[in-house]
Amino acid sequence: MGINSEKDIEANLQIGPTSLGMVRIYVAGDGIDIPMDFEPDEAEEIAEEIRAAAARARATASKGPKRG
Repeated sequence: MGINSEKDIEANLQIGPTSLGMVRIYVAGDGIDIPMDFEPDEAEEIAEEIRAAAARARATASKGPKRG
């Protein structure tokens, strides 16, 4: 499965600080339970990557479907 592969899987995403000063991204769904802890600097890098991906997605969407 890659970035462009669609799946009919539902999951909940929670993001927040832990009592140990980490940032936790928590994914929970049918049969999955994934807590991922990051140092604050790592979390900021992830946030920057998400913002950059959103900008690229907007640019792709604004171009419309490619015709071949």
